[in-house]
Amino acid sequence: MKKPGDMATATNQSADSNRNRYQVSRRTILRGVGVSMALPWLESIPVWGDEPKSTAQDSSEAPVRLAVLFAGNGFHGKEWWAEGAGGNLKLGKVLKPLEPHREKLLFIRGLYNEEARKGNIHSSQTGNMLSGAPLASGGKIRSGTSLDQVIAQKIGHQTKVPSLVLGCEKSIASVHREYSMLYSSHISWSSPTTPTPLELYPALAFDRLFKDNASTKSGKLIVDGVLEDAKRLRGKISYFDRAKLDEYLNSVREVEGRINRAGKERRLQGWKPTTDQPNIPRPPDGMPQDIDQHIRLMCDILVLAFQTDTTRVCTLKLNNDHSSLRFPHLGVDYMIHHLLSHSDTDDWLKVNQFFLEQMAYIADKLDAIQEGERTALDNSMIMICSSMIVGSHDNSQLPVAIVGRAGGQLKTGRTLNYLEKPNRKMASLYLRMMDMMGVGLDNFGDSNERLSEV
Repeated sequence: MKKPGDMATATNQSADSNRNRYQVSRRTILRGVGVSMALPWLESIPVWGDEPKSTAQDSSEAPVRLAVLFAGNGFHGKEWWAEGAGGNLKLGKVLKPLEPHREKLLFIRGLYNEEARKGNIHSSQTGNMLSGAPLASGGKIRSGTSLDQVIAQKIGHQTKVPSLVLGCEKSIASVHREYSMLYSSHISWSSPTTPTPLELYPALAFDRLFKDNASTKSGKLIVDGVLEDAKRLRGKISYFDRAKLDEYLNSVREVEGRINRAGKERRLQGWKPTTDQPNIPRPPDGMPQDIDQHIRLMCDILVLAFQTDTTRVCTLKLNNDHSSLRFPHLGVDYMIHHLLSHSDTDDWLKVNQFFLEQMAYIADKLDAIQEGERTALDNSMIMICSSMIVGSHDNSQLPVAIVGRAGGQLKTGRTLNYLEKPNRKMASLYLRMMDMMGVGLDNFGDSNERLSEV
């Protein structure tokens, strides 16, 4: 059975002519005054092809993307599990939000970072989460270039933004038991001594995706600035692609509107004010103060970044290891995240599920975006991880779950258990994931061997 896009291109004889007239490379973007927006996947033009092609059938497939979500302090010890396969894959309560995506889920048990076992505190366990490198102590800072930044350094030139590094909790600049707390505040490192700058403000992250100059203030929404260019493009693409383009522009407009509204609100996250007026300075516009709103906006920006091919690599740090976040929207505002993690209470489970709901939300949005024969989720790897399996600092194995199929390279709907296998290195997983991103290395971190089963 043919798809609407196939029927449209087959019946419209002028489509090929339009494609020949409108030769587009993967870097083509919509432009306005001080504004630029990358295009979503369109059948009419080879947006991601290295060279322009004459037909949609000749166009390159959509690229593979990688997103890493990090949740500090581990998960509920009794409810982080999965077993079975395919539609019969059974999930522990922490993973319940991912049930609609069971067939696109890979659950991995038993991997760990040997170097992270040495300090037995949050900073020493998190600083090499995505690198597996040895960590400097004594207040010094030295880790390793992280998975996302190695990929960005290799393929980042292909997109407007080499990588997107998002966070929802501010960094901690102090030392805890000889280890810098910057280790527990950053999972992305652009060099062994430099954590990648963390974007905490949704508005600024949004500007980075779509504005040529973040300081440009035209008084208009981003979408309004590129409408003329979009109008010219609509006349050169298929009927099916026009609908996709309109849907994309509307989604950008909706997210930007929510960001603008968020910056005008004065809600305070994490504690209840004791006076009618806040006793801390009002945060800058665009910085949501409720953690649920903050995280959801960052999830939307991640999806937009992938949908538009503005970047193919993103990390989203939901919170710090040794986190001080509270969750009043869940009725869990009596204790900070770090202290809550030292128990297996129902409230701890609520917080865990809240984090997994964000992963499920991203998966839902990406799975609704059609890119040729696959969805954007099929073309992505969305991994959630933590630096310990439970909050009692047990990092003898690490929690790892991946949703998405990496363009068909990742076999999903299953579990893998490495507890009894000789190679349990997280860096071995990273080598395999880098292969799927088109970045082949002989070694990474403490490993020179891939996990061939992934």
